[in-house]
Amino acid sequence: MIANRKADLLLVFTTVLAAAGWIFSKESIQGLPPFSFIGLRFFLASLCLLPFCYRALGAAKKSDIAKAMGVGILLGCALLLWVYAVSVSDTLAEGAFIMSLSMLLAPLIAWPLFNRRPALIFWLSIPFALAGLFLLALQGQWQQSSSQLWFGAAAVVLAVHFNFNGKYAQRIPTLLLACLQLFVTGLMGLLFSLLFESVPAAVDSSIWGWFAMSVLFATSLRYVMQTTGQKHSTPAMAAIVMILEPLWIMLLSILWYDEAMPVNKLLGCILIVLSLLLYRVGGSMLAKRRRVLV
Repeated sequence: MIANRKADLLLVFTTVLAAAGWIFSKESIQGLPPFSFIGLRFFLASLCLLPFCYRALGAAKKSDIAKAMGVGILLGCALLLWVYAVSVSDTLAEGAFIMSLSMLLAPLIAWPLFNRRPALIFWLSIPFALAGLFLLALQGQWQQSSSQLWFGAAAVVLAVHFNFNGKYAQRIPTLLLACLQLFVTGLMGLLFSLLFESVPAAVDSSIWGWFAMSVLFATSLRYVMQTTGQKHSTPAMAAIVMILEPLWIMLLSILWYDEAMPVNKLLGCILIVLSLLLYRVGGSMLAKRRRVLV
């Protein structure tokens, strides 16, 4: 019980680090090109994880390495879309709640991919999420911003990544899978930067400070803490705790950027959180009920 409580507390700190990562990223791309930032951040983060999984890398099959890197391409696409959305957005909290919908999109995407029909609780949760998105986009009248569309695209690709990542995580060591994905994401970011961005003439030292915090705390340390927490916590509790991430992002964006949060956006965020809680808690309760009946 004590171990579980410590693990849950570790996951709470993980969500705080993840939320802070949005601020670190937003500040970093004030001086670094977005794709270059993603490339350098994830390439260096993969090097930080390499000492913990180099033995597993040597023992892994080439086919498994290729599959892990393929999943990394999906992650890279999602994060490149995400960082571009962050670069053109003035509302990080709104983007965070849109991104959190990837968890609800995942079962819908698994249907055609793996022929797994979404559970009833999914269809009960979706209306709350759609209503929340409507309220987020409502600005006196229905109005979509480009950042909302980019965040939405990133959430869809992240949901696809979630499905394949879960499939290969069953047979590839966790840290090795993460390291290879971070490495591929870093290479993709650097490639896109080379193709579409120009190198800045100079980068302020404060930008490098934000960048260092993004690599060390929001990427490397965050993943190690999340992996450790999930190992000793129950899956249901871990999933519920991770829902805190967009809430922290909303709080930090209001405090750091003085971001406005009108009533319609606040209600939209609340509805999205309710949809996520309903999906996670309701799904867990239904699963327990089935086990009891069996």
